[in-house]
Amino acid sequence: MTNDSGMTHVITEPCFGCKNTICVTVCPVDAFREDEKCLWIDPEACIDCAACVPECPVEAIYADRDVPDQWAHYIRLNAERSQELPVITEQQEPLSDA
Repeated sequence: MTNDSGMTHVITEPCFGCKNTICVTVCPVDAFREDEKCLWIDPEACIDCAACVPECPVEAIYADRDVPDQWAHYIRLNAERSQELPVITEQQEPLSDA
């Protein structure tokens, strides 16, 4: 499934070093990807349902149109990083830095 709406959700700076994965368990389309320090959302997979937003304990997830200016570069980072990382669908322990 691809995102035909043109909108997506984006993970931003507060997730870096936290990586609390409760948000991935509510995603109906497996749009989350992971690296060592952060989660990312694949804009091609995201259906803009916003189910993940209230689950994020550090308020790191925004609709792309609502990303704060200081984190605007995360829109591009999510698109780029999500293409090279594995899908994550199950909750894991957050990083100890969190």
